Amino acid sequence: MTRDVRLGDDVDDFCVRCKRVTNHAVVSVMNAEPAKVRCRTCHSDHDFRHEQAPPPKVDPRKAALFAEVLKKVDPNATPEAVEAVEAVDEVDGEGLDEVVPVAELDVEEEAPVEEAPVEEAAPAAPAAKAKAKAKAKVRGKK
Repeated sequence: MTRDVRLGDDVDDFCVRCKRVTNHAVVSVMNAEPAKVRCRTCHSDHDFRHEQAPPPKVDPRKAALFAEVLKKVDPNATPEAVEAVEAVDEVDGEGLDEVVPVAELDVEEEAPVEEAPVEEAAPAAPAAKAKAKAKAKVRGKK
Protein backbone atom coordinates (compact mmCIF):
# COMPACT_ATOMS: atom_id res chain seq x y z
CA MET A 1 0.00 0.00 0.00
CA THR A 2 1.50 3.29 -1.11
CA ARG A 3 0.53 6.50 0.60
CA ASP A 4 -0.08 9.74 -1.28
CA VAL A 5 2.64 12.35 -1.49
CA ARG A 6 2.19 15.22 0.96
CA LEU A 7 3.74 18.67 1.24
CA GLY A 8 7.21 18.56 2.80
CA ASP A 9 7.87 14.90 1.89
CA ASP A 10 11.34 13.96 0.67
CA VAL A 11 11.70 12.84 -2.94
CA ASP A 12 14.70 12.31 -5.19
CA ASP A 13 14.71 14.46 -8.31
CA PHE A 14 17.11 15.99 -10.84
CA CYS A 15 18.03 19.50 -9.74
CA VAL A 16 18.40 21.90 -12.66
CA ARG A 17 20.77 24.10 -10.67
CA CYS A 18 22.99 21.38 -9.12
CA LYS A 19 22.85 19.33 -12.36
CA ARG A 20 22.44 16.05 -10.46
CA VAL A 21 19.88 13.93 -8.62
CA THR A 22 19.50 15.20 -5.04
CA ASN A 23 16.99 15.14 -2.18
CA HIS A 24 14.07 17.50 -2.65
CA ALA A 25 11.13 18.63 -0.53
CA VAL A 26 7.68 18.63 -2.09
CA VAL A 27 6.43 22.22 -2.38
CA SER A 28 3.17 21.65 -4.26
CA VAL A 29 1.06 18.61 -5.13
CA MET A 30 -1.24 18.10 -8.10
CA ASN A 31 -3.26 14.92 -8.77
CA ALA A 32 -1.49 13.09 -5.91
CA GLU A 33 1.93 13.70 -7.50
CA PRO A 34 4.56 16.34 -6.70
CA ALA A 35 4.21 19.34 -9.02
CA LYS A 36 6.97 21.56 -7.66
CA VAL A 37 9.92 20.62 -5.49
CA ARG A 38 12.68 22.45 -3.62
CA CYS A 39 16.27 21.15 -3.68
CA ARG A 40 17.57 20.55 -0.15
CA THR A 41 21.14 21.25 -1.35
CA CYS A 42 20.84 24.58 -3.20
CA HIS A 43 17.27 25.54 -2.15
CA SER A 44 16.09 26.22 -5.71
CA ASP A 45 12.47 25.53 -6.68
CA HIS A 46 11.58 23.82 -9.94
CA ASP A 47 9.02 21.52 -11.54
CA PHE A 48 9.15 17.85 -10.54
CA ARG A 49 11.12 16.04 -13.27
CA HIS A 50 10.75 12.39 -12.19
CA GLU A 51 14.56 12.14 -11.81
CA GLN A 52 15.02 12.84 -15.55
CA ALA A 53 17.75 15.21 -16.74
CA PRO A 54 16.68 17.71 -19.41
CA PRO A 55 17.75 16.83 -22.97
CA PRO A 56 21.10 18.33 -24.04
CA LYS A 57 20.95 21.54 -26.02
CA VAL A 58 22.23 20.88 -29.53
CA ASP A 59 22.81 23.79 -31.86
CA PRO A 60 22.11 22.60 -35.44
CA ARG A 61 24.11 25.52 -36.88
CA LYS A 62 27.18 24.43 -34.92
CA ALA A 63 26.78 20.84 -36.12
CA ALA A 64 26.49 22.03 -39.72
CA LEU A 65 29.67 24.10 -39.39
CA PHE A 66 31.54 21.11 -37.95
CA ALA A 67 30.39 18.96 -40.87
CA GLU A 68 31.44 21.62 -43.38
CA VAL A 69 34.92 21.99 -41.88
CA LEU A 70 35.36 18.23 -41.65
CA LYS A 71 34.41 17.80 -45.32
CA LYS A 72 37.00 20.40 -46.33
CA VAL A 73 39.66 18.55 -44.35
CA ASP A 74 38.57 15.04 -45.40
CA PRO A 75 36.08 14.88 -48.31
CA ASN A 76 35.57 11.15 -47.70
CA ALA A 77 34.42 11.70 -44.09
CA THR A 78 31.44 9.66 -42.97
CA PRO A 79 28.54 11.02 -40.89
CA GLU A 80 29.83 8.90 -37.98
CA ALA A 81 33.10 10.86 -38.07
CA VAL A 82 31.16 14.12 -37.89
CA GLU A 83 29.28 12.82 -34.84
CA ALA A 84 32.57 11.80 -33.23
CA VAL A 85 33.95 15.32 -33.66
CA GLU A 86 30.79 16.77 -32.10
CA ALA A 87 31.01 14.31 -29.21
CA VAL A 88 34.58 15.34 -28.46
CA ASP A 89 33.48 18.99 -28.41
CA GLU A 90 30.67 18.22 -25.96
CA VAL A 91 32.97 16.36 -23.57
CA ASP A 92 35.02 19.53 -22.99
CA GLY A 93 38.48 18.08 -23.18
CA GLU A 94 37.93 14.50 -22.04
CA GLY A 95 39.62 11.98 -24.28
CA LEU A 96 42.56 14.22 -25.08
CA ASP A 97 44.98 11.52 -23.92
CA GLU A 98 45.62 10.60 -27.54
CA VAL A 99 46.96 13.97 -28.65
CA VAL A 100 49.31 13.66 -31.60
CA PRO A 101 52.43 15.84 -31.39
CA VAL A 102 52.64 18.49 -34.10
CA ALA A 103 55.89 17.01 -35.42
CA GLU A 104 54.10 13.75 -36.30
CA LEU A 105 51.29 15.37 -38.27
CA ASP A 106 51.40 15.24 -42.06
CA VAL A 107 51.87 18.90 -42.91
CA GLU A 108 52.90 20.11 -46.32
CA GLU A 109 56.15 22.03 -46.22
CA GLU A 110 55.76 25.64 -47.28
CA ALA A 111 58.42 27.70 -48.98
CA PRO A 112 60.26 29.98 -46.56
CA VAL A 113 58.74 33.41 -46.43
CA GLU A 114 61.10 36.27 -47.08
CA GLU A 115 60.67 39.12 -44.67
CA ALA A 116 60.12 42.53 -46.18
CA PRO A 117 62.64 45.18 -45.14
CA VAL A 118 61.37 47.25 -42.26
CA GLU A 119 61.09 50.92 -43.10
CA GLU A 120 61.80 53.28 -40.26
CA ALA A 121 59.14 55.84 -39.56
CA ALA A 122 60.07 59.38 -40.52
CA PRO A 123 60.37 61.80 -37.60
CA ALA A 124 57.29 63.90 -36.94
CA ALA A 125 57.17 67.00 -39.06
CA PRO A 126 57.77 70.26 -37.18
CA ALA A 127 54.76 71.77 -38.99
CA ALA A 128 52.42 69.35 -37.20
CA LYS A 129 53.71 70.48 -33.81
CA ALA A 130 53.26 74.14 -34.78
CA LYS A 131 49.63 73.47 -35.81
CA ALA A 132 48.91 71.74 -32.50
CA LYS A 133 50.33 74.72 -30.56
CA ALA A 134 48.26 77.13 -32.64
CA LYS A 135 45.05 75.17 -31.92
CA ALA A 136 45.86 75.12 -28.20
CA LYS A 137 46.29 78.90 -28.17
CA VAL A 138 42.95 79.35 -29.93
CA ARG A 139 41.21 77.20 -27.32
CA GLY A 140 42.90 79.10 -24.52
CA LYS A 141 45.26 76.33 -23.42
CA LYS A 142 49.03 76.42 -23.32
